[in-house]
Amino acid sequence: MSGRPGGHFAQWLDRRLHLAKFVKKAMNHVFPDHWSFMLGEVALYSFIILVITGTFLAMFYNSSSAQVTYHGSYRALDGVKMSAAYESVMHLSFDVPAGLLIRQMHHWAALIFIAAILVHLARIFFTAAYRRPREINWLIGVTLLLFAFGNGFFGYSIAGDLLSGAGLRVAYAILLSVPVVGPWLTFLFLGGTVPASVTLPRFYSFHIFLVPAVISILLAFHLGIIWRQFHTNYPGPRRTDETIVGSRLWPSYAAKSLGLCFFVFALVAMLGGLVQIDPIWVYGPYDPIASTPGAQPDWYFGWIEGAMRLFPGINLHLGPYLIPEVFFPAVLLPALVFAALYVYPFVEEFICFDREYHNVLRLPYQQPINTSIGCGFFVFLAVLFVAGGDDVIAVATGGSVVTIRLILRLLVFVAPPVAAVLIYMLCARARRRHTASHPPAPPEDVVVQEETTDSSNEEVRTHCDWKEKCDW
Repeated sequence: MSGRPGGHFAQWLDRRLHLAKFVKKAMNHVFPDHWSFMLGEVALYSFIILVITGTFLAMFYNSSSAQVTYHGSYRALDGVKMSAAYESVMHLSFDVPAGLLIRQMHHWAALIFIAAILVHLARIFFTAAYRRPREINWLIGVTLLLFAFGNGFFGYSIAGDLLSGAGLRVAYAILLSVPVVGPWLTFLFLGGTVPASVTLPRFYSFHIFLVPAVISILLAFHLGIIWRQFHTNYPGPRRTDETIVGSRLWPSYAAKSLGLCFFVFALVAMLGGLVQIDPIWVYGPYDPIASTPGAQPDWYFGWIEGAMRLFPGINLHLGPYLIPEVFFPAVLLPALVFAALYVYPFVEEFICFDREYHNVLRLPYQQPINTSIGCGFFVFLAVLFVAGGDDVIAVATGGSVVTIRLILRLLVFVAPPVAAVLIYMLCARARRRHTASHPPAPPEDVVVQEETTDSSNEEVRTHCDWKEKCDW
């Protein structure tokens, strides 16, 4: 070791911290080889890009709502009154070297971050990776998604442009619709009726301090639990609940992960440089009496927007309290959706009387009920997402918004159960065919408990050290 670069330093560090044994064990940690296990790393690397680009943007952003007169490089808005926040973003976009590139990279990384979490959760759901002992990581993943939604909203609301200002007005109406505590919530998050002088500074502090800190802690717990529990495996040769087949952390898995990291960085940089997003100079500064035809929120809020458009105008009176129509699609529905995601693993465990520990995943066709429920749920959200752009569809097709909305109101009730039934039939048929062509193999008499290496394909099969805690 001493002959290699850094060998003396490594020895000096090991004599004081005794890291050699830990590092050797960590380098031999086994990870599965399937590409779908890398979806979570896409989210991780996107978050790293968000932190790096966000740090750069924070150097030039001013969260003040004070009115100033613009005299920057964008001549179309020269002499226009605007907030200092909007003026700082305009300065960042047109006068700071690489400012527009970094700002667009930040926005694209945020979209990829949320998309990666969603796809990763879908992979976990459709392969039943949430089963014992991984319920905690499922809860952490759903919570990560919730905070990613919130921070995305905080981020695009602080620009001070017309589109983000309209979104703040919608958020104000949603918070105010909550019975009893609605006015208190608007005061806590928005500072009162928007636009308030403290709204943007408050959102800015949430966006760069509070929520990223929570996300970092959740990611640390998530990765720590994965490391402690080991990964799951898809069904295949030598894959059992007591063994893990895959690649060692060093060098094979580390090389693949590093390559994915470079790819994500390159993709975000390419999108930031070539694909325009959030052109605030087109929208102009926020004006309470102005409107933006065809305005849409970021895609991950499209289903809530669609729910608000499809829900009928019903106001509910409960004694002295009024529950306005916006509460049901914008507060109650998202609350029910996330509540269902939180409790689903425990409901399935209770219904199926499944108390076993699982390291081998189930393929979608092997669990027709679970897959059909997930697909029906996805179709339900997809219909709501389409409804969020019914006005855009009407303009593009020349149709009537009323007619399109009636069709979507019908589909939101009909399409999910139809899709669930069709998926169930397809999965059940595929399972029967697989069972007929692959009869169950007799149980093995020997269980490999020691780590072995197959030199032909460099795969590692290792015994899970939770044997004393899991009755496998």
